[in-house]
Amino acid sequence: MADYSNKLYQQLEQETGVQTGYMKTGSISLAQTQDRLISLKRIASSLNVMGIPCEIITPKQVAQLHPLINIHDLVGAMYVPEDALVSSANVSLALATAASRNGVQIHERTSVSHVLIQKGRVTGVETDRGKIQCQYFVNCAGQWAYELGHSGDEPVSIPLHACEHFYLLTHPLKEPLASSVPTIVDPDGRIYIRNWQGGILSGGFEKNPKPLFTEGRNQLEIQNLQEDWDHFEPLLSSLLRRMPDLEALQIMQLVNCPESFTPDMRCIMGESPTVRGYFVLAGMNSAGISYGGGAGKYLAEWMVNGYPSENVWPLDLKRFGTLQSSRTFLRHRVMEVMPLMCDLKVPRWDFQTGRQLRTSPLYDRLDAQGARWMEKHGFERVKYFVPPGKDLLDLDQSKTFYKPDWFDIVGSEVKCCKEAVCVIDMSSFTKFEISSTGDQALESLQYLFSNDLDVPVGHVVHTGMLNEKGGYENDCSIARLSKRSFFMISPTDQQVHCWAWLKNRLPNDSNLTMEDVTWKYTALNLIGPRAVDVLSELSYAPITPEHFPSLFCKEMSVGYANGIRVMSITHTGEPGFMLYIPIEYALHVYNEVMNMGQKYGIRNAGYYALRSLRIEKFFAFWGQDLDAFTTPMECGREFQVKLDKGMQFVGQEALLEQKQNGVYKRFTMFILEDHDTDMDLWPWWGEPIFRNGRYVGKTTSSAYSYTLERHVCLGFVHHFDEKTGEELVVTTDFINQGEYEIDIAGQRFQAKAKLYPFSSLFTQRRRKDEVELSGYQRE
Repeated sequence: MADYSNKLYQQLEQETGVQTGYMKTGSISLAQTQDRLISLKRIASSLNVMGIPCEIITPKQVAQLHPLINIHDLVGAMYVPEDALVSSANVSLALATAASRNGVQIHERTSVSHVLIQKGRVTGVETDRGKIQCQYFVNCAGQWAYELGHSGDEPVSIPLHACEHFYLLTHPLKEPLASSVPTIVDPDGRIYIRNWQGGILSGGFEKNPKPLFTEGRNQLEIQNLQEDWDHFEPLLSSLLRRMPDLEALQIMQLVNCPESFTPDMRCIMGESPTVRGYFVLAGMNSAGISYGGGAGKYLAEWMVNGYPSENVWPLDLKRFGTLQSSRTFLRHRVMEVMPLMCDLKVPRWDFQTGRQLRTSPLYDRLDAQGARWMEKHGFERVKYFVPPGKDLLDLDQSKTFYKPDWFDIVGSEVKCCKEAVCVIDMSSFTKFEISSTGDQALESLQYLFSNDLDVPVGHVVHTGMLNEKGGYENDCSIARLSKRSFFMISPTDQQVHCWAWLKNRLPNDSNLTMEDVTWKYTALNLIGPRAVDVLSELSYAPITPEHFPSLFCKEMSVGYANGIRVMSITHTGEPGFMLYIPIEYALHVYNEVMNMGQKYGIRNAGYYALRSLRIEKFFAFWGQDLDAFTTPMECGREFQVKLDKGMQFVGQEALLEQKQNGVYKRFTMFILEDHDTDMDLWPWWGEPIFRNGRYVGKTTSSAYSYTLERHVCLGFVHHFDEKTGEELVVTTDFINQGEYEIDIAGQRFQAKAKLYPFSSLFTQRRRKDEVELSGYQRE
């Protein structure tokens, strides 16, 4: 988005005649520690393959580019020569001028008091100058987006919160700074420094931010925001350390202005899940001018075409639920988010505020057994369990780009999943029940899903909810409970998105009902070869493959509890079962499972073990590997599509076309070959993939495989014509005949590419030096 903004602002002055103050200065991001430098190297690798020039430079080179910078404590920096400065007010004026010339009416000094909504659709707005009818409304009200969202006939939840943001303006230096001098970003010092009219503009993101407007709308407060030198002092000290020559500089003003932040540091865009035609673009986290052009482009495409031209799920309003809109939650979370703008974000860090919001009934029980927690969509999920005697505090503070301290803990959980039996609490998964009095449920789902759901009662179907382009809007499992009712399990963060997608497309029929039952069921994943022994002893029912085949679902008793939905799937490729337990029985069933499992070596496990298992089995996850631009044909899931099920379904035409013409990207598994797990930087995700020295794609997820004893990365490979850059069809031969490397922070590691999981490697454990990776075919 920033790259598009940069290109757009360059041409605005020519198009409109309005001076935007555009000046290409470049930017230098400084590193005071080796970890920060690794972080910058990872960013540089990504920027370079996107075609944005970028290089890692030495402290001496920093001094050459910016003579006023003190470099004594630096270990390196990242230089982006194409970065630029503009005047945000002038850019706004230029955009407004261009819009007016294209017929847009702009009403200044006009306040919107109310958004009019009928039958779940926007119909107009009420302003202090009368009503305006409209089909679309875009809430770009910045820090007031929250209040404006609640001013409609139906409230729209937009989670963001304002903090005071301080920056310093100085008089020009004796020798005024050249307008082309690079902008300095010093994240370890928590400040940024740029030229301003020959002087300095410098602000930052302090460790102890001051939230404001928690009580709601109060625009007058803006005029009354005070200078606060005591509060700004740490940032001022940091500035003077970085540019000692500023000691004698005259300060013109300390500006205090509000800036809004979102709960996860990413901006908010997209259509409301509850009101059609109500779009949002807000919460830019101090980067509004950087992202504005690109964000506007995507939102315009979304409104005109029904979808943007890139995958913007990480920014979609529907990634949040109403639960993230509590004023108290937002106030506490932004006090953590604002400092995080500068903090080093090593892989798999977790927010500390706004926690324990949604928990399983087993939370306290698991916590007492050493569970370490992560959060997804407000739901607490276990990462791993710290064995007795391990230093909990030490583990919590283990933040690194290298081999993490939990490595052996997760390894022992994986081993138990493969050799005995483990329990993972997966209650956070989204769960819907869809039923009807007649055949409406089956007919509707057959149209909305790619696989054939007209299966015998008790069968479970893996399927995708696709869009018109054949891309995944959701990846889920659906169990047929009866002729007319279905139980649907989706990823945790699909709760709002999936509900809205189905609601907007299911027929408005009183005989058809959809209920969100996520909170009604605790889900236990029983993984491992001894899972069948534990379950058969607890249920007194035959659980053998003949009686309980794979992808089967039946209600049964477990211990004293009745009505447990048991499914023979694990989401990992390992043998085992999912138990969907009515919430009031959760503790009882868990205790029974753990007691009965003692003789089979049962133990608790967490999501890190699950991730390792699913990645080594080449299982793609939605939101990480799969998105609205990935089709089943591109990720080896043709078997989840029934093109001949006897009725039309959404995305069918696009898939038929792909089947005939081939695909332009292929989901591929990479095994790192010359990578030292103990000494080398780890791949986490987003690493560039090179084939025969040419960039072909990025990794989407990765994990250490304790079975192969080396790292496995998953990602998509594209095929570009070397001369024209045109995208070509990716064939099996193209994948198999290439020499691959994965770029981790600028260092490339050889990798073996496969289109199928190494299933033959999992029948018996072998040492990695005995494994000839190239010899295995699909089984």
